[in-house]
Amino acid sequence: MQGLSESNRELLDASALCRQLVPAGSVEAFLADHRHDLFPDEMFADLFVSKRGRPSIPADTVASVMVLQALEGLSDRDAARALTDRISWKVACGLALDDAGFDFTVLTYWRTRLRASERPERIFDAVRRVIEATGILAGRTRRVLDSTLLDDAVATQDTVTQLIGAIRRVRRVIRGAGDVALLAHDYDSPAKPAIAWDDEAARAELVDALVKDARHLLEACEADDDESAALALLALVAGQDVELFEGRWRIVRGVVKDRVISVVDPESRHMHKSRSSYRDGYKAHVAVEPETGLISAAALTPANAPDGPTGVALLEGEEPGLSVLADGAYGSGETLAALEAAGHERMIKPFTSNTAVPGGFHRDDFTIDEDAGTATCPAGHVVAITPRRHATFGARCASCPLRSRCTNARKGRHLNLNVHDAELVESRRAWRDGEFISDCRKYRPMVERSLAWLVRGPSRRVRFRGVEKNQMGLSTRVAAINLRRLINLGLAYDGTWSLATT
Repeated sequence: MQGLSESNRELLDASALCRQLVPAGSVEAFLADHRHDLFPDEMFADLFVSKRGRPSIPADTVASVMVLQALEGLSDRDAARALTDRISWKVACGLALDDAGFDFTVLTYWRTRLRASERPERIFDAVRRVIEATGILAGRTRRVLDSTLLDDAVATQDTVTQLIGAIRRVRRVIRGAGDVALLAHDYDSPAKPAIAWDDEAARAELVDALVKDARHLLEACEADDDESAALALLALVAGQDVELFEGRWRIVRGVVKDRVISVVDPESRHMHKSRSSYRDGYKAHVAVEPETGLISAAALTPANAPDGPTGVALLEGEEPGLSVLADGAYGSGETLAALEAAGHERMIKPFTSNTAVPGGFHRDDFTIDEDAGTATCPAGHVVAITPRRHATFGARCASCPLRSRCTNARKGRHLNLNVHDAELVESRRAWRDGEFISDCRKYRPMVERSLAWLVRGPSRRVRFRGVEKNQMGLSTRVAAINLRRLINLGLAYDGTWSLATT
């Protein structure tokens, strides 16, 4: 059953005795005064529908701990200890000085119930309602879209380690799988295979044997719906990195698209931030109001997910008419078209593109008539656009006086036109004409401040496995950051939420 906060203070109430020790304007001081208003009991009543059993920890106490935990990037154990021995946390959560707090598993239990509920991000939603009540975003029609990479909570695994891990998992969860005879390795042993790891031939033989074991296990096992995930993962890792060559399985050169990098966390992905810098894990996408630094929406995806579609989804709850600022990662034709369809103004730096000849004619030097279905080159040659949106000038280029500035191709200039070609052309024109460069320089860098807050300290690394669990962790972190920002702006409550700066 749900536990409720007591209105009467205890004899050694931390807030009554030590409130003056907690700095004014801190999140702890704010929660001490307003946690009941921010996290009322009825907000969590659906998590404990039964009236029988032992009462849970009061909702405002647990929610306050989760906010402070997310703000400082603490583990469950460290958060539970902070509640036990830190006066500021006791004051914030309404505990007595001699209160031992609760076991760290309470936080796991609450997260599990929240995640299974219809409103798993209700802590973020509570802070978002405060933002709406203050009216601080009223009339602010700019949103900046951006993302940052987050490190996963597991070690990246090579092909051999993944195969062994996936085989062990199938043997563990599927009945009868342990009885299937496998030859490559003793899968009951936690040790690595006993081979000469500096011997290329020995490593190749091991890979071949492991793949054959995996295929044999897949053929021998049957699983119900609850167990099929283990077999599917084994099939994936047994095929993504290997190929059959002259009757033996070997590791392929290159990296398969959307490669699973760990069987411990199959949703984690590999992502290059630049040619020389990469991370394994997830990507946090945010929509930020740049003048206040408040994050209006956030989403977590695998690290290799494109920015554009997720950025568009973050703005779904917004009214039309926003000025959306973003970098080239959001400059695809599909993203530009989706923002236009939603009624937003696009202030997005376009993708960089190269000319066929250095210093020569760009795609935008060609005229495309969508109604007539034709393309006209700078020399005035007109060709039809094919159903697959190709425009080939071919023999017309042979004697063209502008050929040296247009193409070096033997068969002449060829255009591959995007379905959203018009949006891309308009985006590049607006950027060249400087229509929103000043806004980008003024407002887009400010999102870096919000992203710096988001990944400060240990928060660069996610604490859980999988998108769903880490999405709730991200939303709680964003809620804590927004709350701290609101407090710095003078958040107060007197029956209604208000800001000193508005």
